[in-house]
Amino acid sequence: MKAVQMMTTGGPEVLGLVELPDPVIRAPNQIKVRLRAAGVNPIDTKVRARGLLFPDALPAVLGCDGAGEVGAVGAEVSRFRVGDRVWFCNGGLGDDQGNYAELTLVDESIAQPMPETADFVTAAAAPLVLLTAWEALFDRARLEQDQTVLVHAGAGGVGHVAIQLAVLAGARVCATVGDEDKAAFVRELGAEHVINYRTEDLVASVMSWTAGTGVDVALDTVGPAVFQQSIPAVAHYGALITLLDPGPAVDWKEARTRNLRIGFELMLTPMLRPLPAARAHQGEILRRCAEWMDAGKLRVHVSRTFPLAKAADAHRLIEQGHVCGKLVLTMD
Repeated sequence: MKAVQMMTTGGPEVLGLVELPDPVIRAPNQIKVRLRAAGVNPIDTKVRARGLLFPDALPAVLGCDGAGEVGAVGAEVSRFRVGDRVWFCNGGLGDDQGNYAELTLVDESIAQPMPETADFVTAAAAPLVLLTAWEALFDRARLEQDQTVLVHAGAGGVGHVAIQLAVLAGARVCATVGDEDKAAFVRELGAEHVINYRTEDLVASVMSWTAGTGVDVALDTVGPAVFQQSIPAVAHYGALITLLDPGPAVDWKEARTRNLRIGFELMLTPMLRPLPAARAHQGEILRRCAEWMDAGKLRVHVSRTFPLAKAADAHRLIEQGHVCGKLVLTMD
């Protein structure tokens, strides 16, 4: 099979198209998937640049998100048959093979049936961002109906689905963006209030929108500076959730005074630790999201696709920043 492999850490140039042996089913609950598309996520670029999350993992195939057709099943597989369309978030961190490849193996408990209305590109773009946004909003922040939510980088991969999930939960959403095209995009998704972080004062705009109380929930998808900036924009007794390490320089005084609930969201945890209940929960999240996608209530925006051999170009684009929605590799 063809795959994109990294032999060492470094820039996008360390990714190269190679020919590898086809994977062979070795466990009774495994399925072999003929991948049709693979999502490209910021975690892929970080692992490529900084190193894999498991020891002695090189050479490695990256890519957590995948979608394709079941090509073969293990002896005890009961949930899938050859030809079924599946999507999943699995591998690519240095343990299991990732999805920048034509074939992969997945335990049947991890794969889920694709949304019936989705094509492979859309399905491959979706799992990691859906799981991240869902866990951040509902599991970490405990978002409830009629609450207010601030989503940073609202046009990004996690941001644009977080807006939609919050709206579906009955919350009111404001989002930060960097230009007018992205402002129009997030309004289409349901954002009620849009803040251009380049030209507007975040806290002043949030306070104006919330009549001086601050938002009930803030989701930081950007990093330390935005995390610190968000603290005074959150209501007393509210929740501030971050996808990243806020760093050692955070001034916690205002967060403490406001009695904020601080949460960290890393949907990769069940891929790094043996947590079968968490894995099962993520499967349920994808099933719920598939229902909403099929009902036309939730969409995943793919701004650009690349052929598998051009994975390095996709990494370069992500590292430039400001991608709207998701990037996807295709195996056609």
